[in-house]
Amino acid sequence: MSEIVLAEPIHFEQGESSTARQNHHEYDERLPTVFASEIQRFLRVANLIEKDEPRVAYLCRVQAFVIAHNLDKNSSGRGVRQFKTSLLHRLEQDENATKRGGIGDIRELKRVYHVYRDYFTRNNKAFDLEQSYREKLINARIIASVLFEVLKTVTITPSNQALTEGNAIHKKTEFNILPLEQGGIQHAIMQQPEIKAAIAVIRNVRGLPPAQDFKKHGAFVDLFDFLQHCFGFQEANVANQREHLILLLANMQTRQTHNQTSALKLGESGVDELMRKFFKNYTTWCKFLERKSNIRLPYVKQEAQQYKILYIGLYLLIWGEAANLRFMPECLCYIFHHMSYELHGVLSGDISFTTWEKVMPAYRGEPESFLNNVVTPIYKVIEKEVHNSKGGTTDHSAWRNYDDLNEYFWSPDCFGIGWPMREEDHDFFFVKTKDKPHFKNAHVVSPAQKKEKKKSKKEEKKVEEDAQETVDENQEKRERHWLGKTNFVEIRSFWQIYRSFDRMWNFYILSLQAIIIIACHDLGSPLQLFDATVFEDIISIFITSAILKLIQAISDIAFTWKTRYTMEHSQKVKHVVKLAFAIIWNIILPVCYANSRRKYTCYSTKYGSLVEEWCFTSYMVASAIYLTSNAAEVVLFFVPAMGKYIEVSNNKICKVLAWWIQPRIYVGRGMQEDQVSVLKYTVFWISVLSCKFLFSYSFEIKPLIEPTRQIMKIGVRKYEWHELFPRVKNNAGAIVAVWSPVVMIYFMDTQIWYSVFCTIVGGVYGVLHHLGEIRTQGMLRSRFDNLPAAFDVCLNPPSSKRGKKRRKGFLSNIFQKLPDEKNAIAKFVVIWNQIISHLRLEDLISNREMDLMVMPVSSELFSRKVLWPIFLLANKFSTALTIAKDFEGKEEILAKRITKDKYMFYAVRECYQSLKYVLEILIVGNQEKRIIHDILSEIEKSIEETTLLKNFKMKVLPALHEKVIELAELLIEGDKDNRHKVSKALLDMFELVTNEMMDDSRTLDTSHFPEQNECGFVYFRDDDQLFSSEEINSESFPFSNESCIHFPLPEGPLMEKIKRFHFLITVKETAMDIPANLDARRRISFFATSLFTDMPDAPKVHSMMSFSVITPHYMEDISFSMKELGSEKEDDSIIFYMQKIYPDEWKNFLERMCCENRKSLEDENKLEELRLWASFRGQTLGRTVRGMMYYREALKLQAFLDMAEDEDILEGYETAEKGNRALFARLEALADMKYTYVISCQSFALQKTMNDPRYKDTIDLMIRYPSLRVSYVEEKEEIVQGKPHKVYYSKLVKVVNGFEQTIYQIKLPGPPQLGEGKPENQNNAIIFTRGEALQTIDMNQDNYLEEALKMRNLLQEFLKRQGRRPPTILGLREHIFTGSVSSLAWFMSYQETSFVTIGQRLLANPLRVRFHYGHPDVFDRVFHITRGGISKASKTINLSEDVFAGFNCTLRRGCVSYHEYLQIGKGRDVSLNSISKFEAKVANGNSEQTISRDVFRLGRQFDFFRMLSCYFTTIGFYFSSLISVLGIYVFLYGQLYLVLSGLERALVIEARIRNVQSLETALASQSFIQLGLLTGLPMMMEIGLERGFLTALKDFVLMQLQLAAVFFTFSLGSKTHYYGRTILHGGAKYRPTGRKVVFHASFTENYRLYSRSHFVKAFELMLLLIVYNMFRKSYQSSMTYVLITYAIWFMSLTWLCAPFLFNPAGFSWTKAVDDWKEWNKWIRQQGGLGIHQDKSWHSWWYDEQAHLRRATLGSRFAEILLSLRFFIYQYGLVYHLDITQQSKNLLVYVFSWIVIFGIFILVKAVNIGRNQLSANHQLGFRFFKAILFVAVIAVTITLSIICQLSVSDLFVCCMAFMPTAWGLIQIAQAVRPKIEHTGLWDFTRALAREFDYGMGIVLFGPIAILAWLPIIKAFHARILFNEAFKRHLQIQPLLSAKKKKHRP
Repeated sequence: MSEIVLAEPIHFEQGESSTARQNHHEYDERLPTVFASEIQRFLRVANLIEKDEPRVAYLCRVQAFVIAHNLDKNSSGRGVRQFKTSLLHRLEQDENATKRGGIGDIRELKRVYHVYRDYFTRNNKAFDLEQSYREKLINARIIASVLFEVLKTVTITPSNQALTEGNAIHKKTEFNILPLEQGGIQHAIMQQPEIKAAIAVIRNVRGLPPAQDFKKHGAFVDLFDFLQHCFGFQEANVANQREHLILLLANMQTRQTHNQTSALKLGESGVDELMRKFFKNYTTWCKFLERKSNIRLPYVKQEAQQYKILYIGLYLLIWGEAANLRFMPECLCYIFHHMSYELHGVLSGDISFTTWEKVMPAYRGEPESFLNNVVTPIYKVIEKEVHNSKGGTTDHSAWRNYDDLNEYFWSPDCFGIGWPMREEDHDFFFVKTKDKPHFKNAHVVSPAQKKEKKKSKKEEKKVEEDAQETVDENQEKRERHWLGKTNFVEIRSFWQIYRSFDRMWNFYILSLQAIIIIACHDLGSPLQLFDATVFEDIISIFITSAILKLIQAISDIAFTWKTRYTMEHSQKVKHVVKLAFAIIWNIILPVCYANSRRKYTCYSTKYGSLVEEWCFTSYMVASAIYLTSNAAEVVLFFVPAMGKYIEVSNNKICKVLAWWIQPRIYVGRGMQEDQVSVLKYTVFWISVLSCKFLFSYSFEIKPLIEPTRQIMKIGVRKYEWHELFPRVKNNAGAIVAVWSPVVMIYFMDTQIWYSVFCTIVGGVYGVLHHLGEIRTQGMLRSRFDNLPAAFDVCLNPPSSKRGKKRRKGFLSNIFQKLPDEKNAIAKFVVIWNQIISHLRLEDLISNREMDLMVMPVSSELFSRKVLWPIFLLANKFSTALTIAKDFEGKEEILAKRITKDKYMFYAVRECYQSLKYVLEILIVGNQEKRIIHDILSEIEKSIEETTLLKNFKMKVLPALHEKVIELAELLIEGDKDNRHKVSKALLDMFELVTNEMMDDSRTLDTSHFPEQNECGFVYFRDDDQLFSSEEINSESFPFSNESCIHFPLPEGPLMEKIKRFHFLITVKETAMDIPANLDARRRISFFATSLFTDMPDAPKVHSMMSFSVITPHYMEDISFSMKELGSEKEDDSIIFYMQKIYPDEWKNFLERMCCENRKSLEDENKLEELRLWASFRGQTLGRTVRGMMYYREALKLQAFLDMAEDEDILEGYETAEKGNRALFARLEALADMKYTYVISCQSFALQKTMNDPRYKDTIDLMIRYPSLRVSYVEEKEEIVQGKPHKVYYSKLVKVVNGFEQTIYQIKLPGPPQLGEGKPENQNNAIIFTRGEALQTIDMNQDNYLEEALKMRNLLQEFLKRQGRRPPTILGLREHIFTGSVSSLAWFMSYQETSFVTIGQRLLANPLRVRFHYGHPDVFDRVFHITRGGISKASKTINLSEDVFAGFNCTLRRGCVSYHEYLQIGKGRDVSLNSISKFEAKVANGNSEQTISRDVFRLGRQFDFFRMLSCYFTTIGFYFSSLISVLGIYVFLYGQLYLVLSGLERALVIEARIRNVQSLETALASQSFIQLGLLTGLPMMMEIGLERGFLTALKDFVLMQLQLAAVFFTFSLGSKTHYYGRTILHGGAKYRPTGRKVVFHASFTENYRLYSRSHFVKAFELMLLLIVYNMFRKSYQSSMTYVLITYAIWFMSLTWLCAPFLFNPAGFSWTKAVDDWKEWNKWIRQQGGLGIHQDKSWHSWWYDEQAHLRRATLGSRFAEILLSLRFFIYQYGLVYHLDITQQSKNLLVYVFSWIVIFGIFILVKAVNIGRNQLSANHQLGFRFFKAILFVAVIAVTITLSIICQLSVSDLFVCCMAFMPTAWGLIQIAQAVRPKIEHTGLWDFTRALAREFDYGMGIVLFGPIAILAWLPIIKAFHARILFNEAFKRHLQIQPLLSAKKKKHRP
């Protein structure tokens, strides 16, 4: 890391010229980290005041130079000398330029200082300042404090008063949430009564020991101040945890009822609840170790509360400064145990019996005492062990990880460490050093890695020397030894799968034996099972069981051997006893069975019984006794409460029982669920297993029994090869070949049945919980009038009068039409409008769509009168007009037709009322008002008397409609010049109504004045005078005088009402088209659906649980720069891509910006908005932050509705936010109190040092969101004894006035990145989070306002019990927002969606095994920070760090629930290569889980059925996938054995067996089910639930047409390859996927990624199929065989072709030519130092063997054994050559090896000739090759003439020798350390390159042929981007783009 930190730049005024900037600021202030924090504030202030006060700025820089020189006088730090020189040069320039004649420096300093100090003093008390004034105040404080320091330096003796004032100002550092310094009381958050009560409790220092005992001047400020001076905690840690605890106490107080406590006094219940949460783990630990808790409380109530706060504060301070020790919760318990004992002694004033002085802490309160004396020694142990792991590549058994070190504190031996800790002589602190490897065993790595080895050599040597010195020093005292692993050893072996889930495998093995026995007896009735003979044979399974238990006992001892130093004596005894019992039973049961077989003792039963007699033998009695060992487990399963009590109790009897049943370890005890939960998942698994065993018996086992008997009867007489065991007369090989694939299917098909039942149960559960309640826009429209009531029930807090809101049940329509509460509708309207407004801000809808979707806020809402959004009423008025115009009949029928459609009725009613309201406002003339009133009265009277059709002619309505539209448009336009047009429109409307519409014949009088008849109607005397503009007296007739109307109308609510009215009468679209954006539709539909689900009642924001969000960030994009966006004219730019992918959103964005195109954006300086628009559509941190800050916005909105009066609601949220600063300050304070967002930027310090644009983007984020906090680790250099030493700090920063400001800076014991990067990054930031809940969000996620509104409901789930216990992790669903990019992204999104919905739904309930999968889960924060955090971080083993948090939670008696009413957006990989890397990463993680202690303990300590759930939903899926692929290999190799050996021919001829039909039937059905069912059924069910089953069927068919089966089959290959290889050899590592946009991947890149994982295996399968087809002698007409070979051929071709089928522009001729050139360059490029694998085949080939570099001897031997399978081809095929003349002599095989070696010599000769002759003797080399070629041809012709060598023989030889050569290459790689320095290794490398080149040519040939055909390219693009074509995407320009470094 570079050691330079940039000072903030100087901000210039806009008018300042660039020349001035250059002259004044050529100097670039780069600060060496050795003193960056000490001088940065001086340089920052100098920059701020330089323009106005240049001399003072100069003095500030002088002060910075002096401080820098004093800190490093020798300039030994990195970058110090350059910095000093540069700064000194700057000072020399400024010295004379800044001098002012006659004014001294001190006087100038004092003047400027007093200006800023006085300004700050005057305005410090105000808390409702505007933002600009607040920024000025903050700047004034910063400048005054810095100037005071400079003034103190230049003034020799400042006055005491000035010193006091200056120190007071300077002490006010930046705060995080609570301004606890003097003057902070004026902030709004400090006015909260709960905050005041919490602060009062913290500051209660009565009864504490005097401060003088701790060498402190003055009294203690608060309890944390006392703890700091007592134990030596860091000041920043104390400040951080002080605020932390105050907020926790205040938030707990908000949930207490007023009856429990007063507002200003902290309630006891909240403190007690915190005590229970914080110390539950500690008290459990004490109980487990049988130690008394050191939390001792006094009897006096007031003192007890103070003690409780002290204990909580002590734990928080320990935790806050523990650094990496936070991953070791029981280690923290140990530290707290001793420190709390010391605290009690100090508080009690105890006297030491040895010194007769007051008891004081062992580590006194010197600064950083706790860090140096407690944390650092343990940290150093971790650091040394991690160093021994060599980056996690060393075998896990050779070093202790976090779990091993923590689990040492599960034993009473940990107290031997003592207090003070015995660092020098205790074994815990001893770390063994690695011996230097012997030269022969050294693994020589590729040239690219040699530099790394040399670099680490010195460091290893230094560590060895240090360790050796430590050993020498302590050798006289005591010979220490390495403790080794604790409780468990992570041994890399497939046997771990059996060990972890031994009960399941034993059950399957015994069941298989029983099924085979039952099938052999061919029972006709289940009652025949009780036949003595059958029953005796069945119970022979207990002998097998005893053998399995013996194997288990031996394996337990073998696998735990390296834990013998830390294992308790009782556990050692247990292993020995179990081994002894297993041996005894393995003797007793077989002996009894052999002696008593068929020797029955029978007893007759009563007449009429089902069984006529009971018979038993001594073996049966022994078996019954044997079964009693499992009786206790059965009883405890049915009574889980008893099992829980036994496991957690310290009763001696219970401890003995628990000792025998389970290993006595701290975790994994008491995990039992309640009886109902147990019953639910038991029924589920009984159903699954019943179907599985019924299928296995009927279609797998039973059909094989009779053919097996026939095969055994047939003797082997003739083989077609040299039989190695000719005397063997049975057909055991044939039996194995037939049965092996079936047995493998038997062990994996439970996974298929699980998928079937997962689909059924998950679907039923979804229906019962209202998922998919609103799936379409039509359903939303029909249910929209129910939303206010649903909102009131779900999201509106219940009033104190109403109490809790109740729901009636699952299947009933539970909501009334409108809510009861008066203002509930108004609140819903406010919320709805905010949602629509944010959709507009996100550019998902246009301005017009927004107008159509908002709901007006008016006082009518409080009278339960709702004005529905126009998109519901669209076209309804026009439809009603059409119905009424042509209607003939009774008025009741017309009314019924209109009211039948509720929205039509709403539209008609609102249009009439709106028109009436507008006319009343518009018309001001008395005469005209009377006319309008009379007409409207007649209309209403006719409606009331049902005579409307009689009195009015409806056919005139269209004409009237047009006139009303004309009037509305004129009113909206509001042009004064149109006043006469408005009058004319009114006059036209009047004429239509009176003359044409009214049915009564009313004539106009000849009088010029209107009169009123007896009916009250106005009439006129002369028709001509009404419309004559020349003769009319303008003041005599209605609407003829323009003064009778009020026009133009004022802007505001009235104009909004007119616009809405205009929309109502003009909009013609149906509601189905609004909104047009698919994402907007989905979000609205899901939000509406979620309101119908069962979610907890929403509390008020004031009373809700507080929570935080944490997002780890590494090097991902934050926002796109303008350079990255590129030009829209560039086809390969991101902005071009965005415009094509999101055309509607681009159009909406331009509309919002009031621009026409990008050029106009540039002209109006809106490029920053363009950056944000593009960044919010990529997978950037900016998008994630925007989404997470919606939580804060939602809280403020909901708090506003909680506190607002009706008048405030009518004014609107935005108005209140802008106009009422006091209310806004309260909302901000409440949001700060409830929500915190922290980004943990792992590379922030590096970005800052390198001036990376991402640093500036992060600062911009904090400027945009002032409450956002960033946490990072800063590496500094400190000068100690003249030498620089690296020091690490954990920092929390915010932005103040545009500058980064440090809030907390906590020193660390060393570099924190000891384990996996992400969990270490989270661990660094978690101490800065707040609240009772914590949500983990990845940087590629998103959130929405409407979902954030439901967060307070979700948090209430923590207060509900899930079975026995409340949840500690709340699981949430995700929406994959990248599904529309390509077909692959679509497949991936559906696959992920089915997992995060229907899959996790079932895991949580009924299976109760949902863990944490890296999704946006919400953690019970206090629970997890006291139990190791939210992830595990041990290197390699915790690669999938997230899931281990779920494992840890469950093992520690936590509960994980799942809730689907809230969803978070998530981006996924969109190209095949990134998807494959992701699959590889997950498979690697699962392989590490397989060998982990967490999975082992879950598998051992769950009950049987819950253990099944755990297996099949975690590692079982990957292992079953591996078995399914291995089953194909086993089947094909078995068939190859039968064919090549001649056994098949013999069996067919002698027994006439046309192969074993049952075998092929089972294989065919399983292959088909695996390809379709596993991935299809859950997916279809979930799509059907949420979008309709017809849509699901359409999508499934379309997916298959787009080659979804190819994609999922290819993914199967990725999973199996990386899972199997990692378990066998290791090599798991984090694989960054990039999640880039789709781009063309070169042929070379595809070959590198998939050569070993897919291509080689596919070629092997195809070779097997070809050989099998060449030599098989049966099945020519077998349909079953066709099905089998089809499935295998499909998989083989998929593994070969998928990377090219899913490669954009993969069949472009120009791309093919470029790829071929690149491939040839890559394959020939020599590797070397610094040459990456994408540049050279040589480097890639070395990297591909990385997993073998650290492989153990056992894994190398396994690799050799697996490679021997390739020799079967050669052995079998050479005996089928024509040249052998049917000879079966072994010499044939020997001669084949001679031929192979001859070929090798030939290849070696050519290679030597190339190296020796090709450079200088090119002609000679060509002549040499010609000679060799002629010789080979001559030998071939000679053999064909003499020995009858045929052309088919040549082909068969190729089929035989190529696998042999490949097998030899694999073996050579496995034994590489032995042959690397010989010529054999060079030959191996050359041969491997030829193989790769040949495979590349075979793969590239079809691509080139297809690329030559133009139609293939277009067809391929259509398949790959079908979703994009749906969105009218022009994909070809994108495909022609070059691969970019950036990504969205």
